[in-house]
Amino acid sequence: MIRLHRALPILRSLFAGGLLAFSMPPWGWWPLAFVAFAVLDRELDDQDGRARTTRGAAFGAGWLFPATFWMIDLTLPGYIAQGLIFTAFFGAAALASPSSTRRWFALPAAFMLVEAIRWRWPFGGVPLATLPMSQADAPLGETVRLMGPLLQAFLVALGGMALAAALRRAWLPAAVMAATTVLIGIGAQVAPQGTAIRELDIAIVQGGGPQGTRAINTDEREVFERHLEATELVDAPVDLVMWPEDVVNVRELVNDTVEYTELQALAGSLDAWLIAGIFERLDAETNANASIAFSPTGDEVDRYDKVRLVPFGEFVPLRSLIEPLAPAYLPARDTRPGDGDATIDVEIDGEPVRLGVAISWEIFFEDRARAAIGNGGELLLNPTNGSSYWLTILQTQQVASSRLRAMETGRWVLQAAPTGFSAVFTPDGDLLERTAVSEAAVIHQTVELRGGLTVATRVGSWPMLAVGVLLLGAAWLLPDGLPAPRGRSGRSDVDDDGDGSVVHE
Repeated sequence: MIRLHRALPILRSLFAGGLLAFSMPPWGWWPLAFVAFAVLDRELDDQDGRARTTRGAAFGAGWLFPATFWMIDLTLPGYIAQGLIFTAFFGAAALASPSSTRRWFALPAAFMLVEAIRWRWPFGGVPLATLPMSQADAPLGETVRLMGPLLQAFLVALGGMALAAALRRAWLPAAVMAATTVLIGIGAQVAPQGTAIRELDIAIVQGGGPQGTRAINTDEREVFERHLEATELVDAPVDLVMWPEDVVNVRELVNDTVEYTELQALAGSLDAWLIAGIFERLDAETNANASIAFSPTGDEVDRYDKVRLVPFGEFVPLRSLIEPLAPAYLPARDTRPGDGDATIDVEIDGEPVRLGVAISWEIFFEDRARAAIGNGGELLLNPTNGSSYWLTILQTQQVASSRLRAMETGRWVLQAAPTGFSAVFTPDGDLLERTAVSEAAVIHQTVELRGGLTVATRVGSWPMLAVGVLLLGAAWLLPDGLPAPRGRSGRSDVDDDGDGSVVHE
């Protein structure tokens, strides 16, 4: 009975993490994010370092393992590895936050900094099931255009701390944190969003087909032909036709294939620019994943090779160590990363147009979108492929990420997927149209080319990183000046768990 009682704080922390998971797509119950952090705050109150670490890790496990469950279809080793690694990260975030009421501003800073780390390291970063995703379609969504997704990560946790303080009747800190969140939200409404240059008529092609079929078991030619057939639904004239990621999947250099010739002919018959996703074999050990631009005359004009590759999906970190353990779950050869500037240059109606490109999961990385727009991108394309996954967790989280990138950059975002979801987003984050899973469809829209920079694309991540470090430092170095919750002190010798232990910190 005593053991069960000691386990209850861990179970409650797991439950809190589960609430956070359900605040994210595909569930999207965004207020649960604030409740989750309020529950976690209760579990961290007046606890020693070991207790804070285990409860923070349990919170991370309850959050990440459900919200990234789709990874089982991609790589079971990767799913387990990222879950365990990042669970430890969030345990460290809880440890880095004081046990006193100073954690009300330290914990948001710590979680924001840990999010910044896991979006970049290890394996190049794994920005999945992120805190900002929970607010993509919520009132805080547009705050991303101020200081990017790190600001959103901070505000999610800060909102939870405001709720926690209010529940403890610490009215002044609760009011300050709530007012800060609201004022930032208001500021986002009047922040720069870029300016319209001119309009384009576009068509996004989704070939359709069964969802949940692994690429290794798919006839590549059949996928290609589905998109040829779906392209017949394009209502010409249009300026730009967009195909998804790697629907041209060949086992040699793409320029030497019949599919390449067919793409050239297709662009000519459409009398439009065609952006097609290709996956080619460069040599016995290496692949390439790219988007190629064909002009209305059928000429290949420009190409962008994917820079941010999927660990365990497109390359295997520490392959010599990992491959013997789970060879069936890993790609046989690595994809070579590109080194381009995330743009493709075309010419429409005699005027140059620079298209930003974020292939597949590059849309989860704010730095790739920022690089595209900072280099002059006037429209952001996201060709992707989630056809292997039988659930829609990944696909809906990608929709949320595309929405965030649209608001963050002040650009229209076009997302194309072979089996869904394909979609169009405005710079305000409005979803104009989205296909259903597995259907063959064409999205027609008139979109804007836009110029100018938002605050987020202008300043990047550094201001929020500095804020996080300063707040954490202040939490440990400054005296505790926050009002104690009613009936309790900020420091306590109370046996909070009823397990016979007394906390001194």
